[in-house]
Amino acid sequence: MRTDRLVAVLLMLQRREQVTAAEVARELEVSERTARRDLDALAMAGVPLYSTQGRGGGWRLVGGSRTDLSGLTAGETRALFLVAGPASAATPTVKAALRKLVQALPEPFRAQAEAAASSLVMDPRRWGSNRVELRPPPFLDALQDAVIRGVQVRLGYVDGKGAETRRTVHPLGIVAKGPVWYLVCHTETGRRTFRIDRVRSADATHDPVHRPEDFDLAASWHEIADEIDRRRTPFEVQAVCAPHGIGILRIGFGDRLEIGGTKADGRIDVVIRGYDEHTIAGELAGLVEWLEVTGPPAVRDHLVSIGNALVERYG
Repeated sequence: MRTDRLVAVLLMLQRREQVTAAEVARELEVSERTARRDLDALAMAGVPLYSTQGRGGGWRLVGGSRTDLSGLTAGETRALFLVAGPASAATPTVKAALRKLVQALPEPFRAQAEAAASSLVMDPRRWGSNRVELRPPPFLDALQDAVIRGVQVRLGYVDGKGAETRRTVHPLGIVAKGPVWYLVCHTETGRRTFRIDRVRSADATHDPVHRPEDFDLAASWHEIADEIDRRRTPFEVQAVCAPHGIGILRIGFGDRLEIGGTKADGRIDVVIRGYDEHTIAGELAGLVEWLEVTGPPAVRDHLVSIGNALVERYG
């Protein structure tokens, strides 16, 4: 707590031309004697601080100097405070910390930093989606704290089928995928990923996390995401696409699209992943102007059935 108070006193000195021991005591809710000791401690630690006695006296930084605790440039400051804005996906604790940090900035940076915090709106919903209010999951802060401190957690969790389990995990990192937060862990059965909105309890222990020396959260998440995508869309369709249709496929299928070589007639080989043969046939039926499915035969048969049904209804 002493270190926290000393930093708070220094921030007060940066915000104001002069402070008194009584003002420090009142703002930090300590005695005037403690406030004077803290001011003396800052001076002894080398902070350019001096006091004036008598009426109107107090403590000042030498030459009215302003110590920039952050060391940030103006551009870095603006970028940082984009994270603190009301539309940010940052947790309330992170936002509160960043808003306090702005008070440590030199005066020329402060106005732009505060403006940056309100300059951006992030709407993660796609057009036409439900207007669901997105809030950070309840145990996000507790799990992030466990990751930072490097301690194991007793986790209560409900899986996608509604089964509830309890286990001890080694938190390695947290990832936000769109509006969903995930906890990446090491467990007795290897690396696992848990949706944080399904966590029902998170009790930190005093046991240290066993973290692989070569663990990289970003690289690990790329592997996890690729694996999940493959499991969600295991069925592959081969096709050829007209060159001017590739952009349509990119928009419609994203990472589920793999683009191959160009044929003699100018069309391009593609592979498209889907959930199953029936579902992907429905996705491809409206792309006949650009796309010709070459396999598997079952998908071509589904497309014929869809075409016949359309002719029967609308022909």
